[in-house]
Amino acid sequence: MRRRQFFQAAAATLAMPSLAAAATQRVLKFIPQADLAVLDPIWTTAYVTRNHGYMVFDTLFGMDANLRPVPQMAEGAVQEDEGRSWTITLRPGLKFHDGEPVLARDCVASLQRWGKRDAFGQALFAQTEELAALDDRRLRFRLKAPFPLLPNALGKAPSLMPAIMPERLARTDAFTQITEMVGSGPFRFKADERMPGARVVYEKFAGYVPREGGEPGWTGGPKRVHFDRVEWNVVPDAATAASALQSGEADWWEYPLHDLLPMFRGNDVRVEITDPSGMIPTMRMNTLTKPFDNPAIRRTLLRAVSQVDYMQAQVGGDPKMYRTGVGVFCPGTPMANEAGMEALTGPRDLARVKQMILDAGYNGEKVVMLAGQDVPNVKNACDVAADMMRRVGLNVDYQAVDWGTVIQRRANKESTDKGGWSCYCSSWGGLDHLDPAGHLMLRGNGSFFGWPKSDRLEALRDQWFAAPDLAAQKAVAAEIQKQALEVDVPYLPFGQYIQPTAFRSSIQGVLPGFATFWNVRRA
Repeated sequence: MRRRQFFQAAAATLAMPSLAAAATQRVLKFIPQADLAVLDPIWTTAYVTRNHGYMVFDTLFGMDANLRPVPQMAEGAVQEDEGRSWTITLRPGLKFHDGEPVLARDCVASLQRWGKRDAFGQALFAQTEELAALDDRRLRFRLKAPFPLLPNALGKAPSLMPAIMPERLARTDAFTQITEMVGSGPFRFKADERMPGARVVYEKFAGYVPREGGEPGWTGGPKRVHFDRVEWNVVPDAATAASALQSGEADWWEYPLHDLLPMFRGNDVRVEITDPSGMIPTMRMNTLTKPFDNPAIRRTLLRAVSQVDYMQAQVGGDPKMYRTGVGVFCPGTPMANEAGMEALTGPRDLARVKQMILDAGYNGEKVVMLAGQDVPNVKNACDVAADMMRRVGLNVDYQAVDWGTVIQRRANKESTDKGGWSCYCSSWGGLDHLDPAGHLMLRGNGSFFGWPKSDRLEALRDQWFAAPDLAAQKAVAAEIQKQALEVDVPYLPFGQYIQPTAFRSSIQGVLPGFATFWNVRRA
């Protein structure tokens, strides 16, 4: 069955009079940005997996509306030994979806697995002497040196969430995906109803106990569930998605296209900007294969980037919806700076760039671009980037695939003739590029897809963590950006655009940040 046919059939079923209206009111119908290809919340940075993860799993700390860490599964935390010891106590009554209690040893195993994959987690565990369960409700970090950002790490809201899962699952190798979804979050994953490429279903977890007190924020505060069931219907065709939202066949469309937003005026649909940090499209290059194993070619290609071309491809001509002159940190945040920006903001001369690429040693090698076609913001960036590369003489092999295939294939380190790749585009939420702590694209230890190595970037990252105050952090951040743009070029930044979300006017309680499903209710 085609995806559009499936969605139409599902909508017709929901409209059948045999279904009680009251039951229908207890179901939230959501159109995600892409299909859920990967279930493991620490295995991929794909935001659809992150959104899934926060439904099924919970975290020791969350992030409030002011982006500050707050206890979530944790009842609280105590620092001792001048910040070298942190003891975290769990809230009583926490349960996994299989009925088993959440114990401190589950948290220890979960965090150890997460710390092998996440950039912030790697920094925390580099300073950890020991992480152990003291009893069923208490776990303790013994640190080599104070790490005041520990709650920030355990409550980070961007991708690669520090999800708490049963110890038996958390003992899975960090580089092997888990597929059994047993968390302690507010929703259960309905594996028996999953239809890859078409549908994902969650149901309310009756055993979930929201924390008391506080206000709901991004991922912090009480998580109160008002729907018995949440259905994700994957609709790759934007016109079909817009029509479904207008007619009430869908309640919420995560990422509506900008040029379709005028359709919603006067149609009982609200359009809101819930995440002012926006989206930052990028192109990641594989530094293990030609031609991008050559940093001189990467540096030269950066000088062909015209960020306004990428932004207008994403959102059209409205300058209020995008920013150019964007470096490696999210605009408008403390670490954003102007160091090394000449490579992005200077005059664009594609003829000169073409000659410089030849001078750098390019010999016509094929550039295999993994171009995700079912996610519009990815496809837009890929189309502009492919045209840019062809105009400067690169031999581009544009491979149009779905986003799930991109996620799977980008782990391949083989040469391009063995299923490997040269580059792919993706969009990152601004919070993922907030600072060096969680900025995976700036890692120089070969740990993230593309696998660049830079001792200088890693040393600067360590200096940032050791910086005594904000002014010192900003100074190091400027050095990091200069190194990234002038020397290593681990990726190409394409600007920042604002991505609204759209939902029926009858839907209330949508929180700031990415798509979360607690607090949301029908009027």
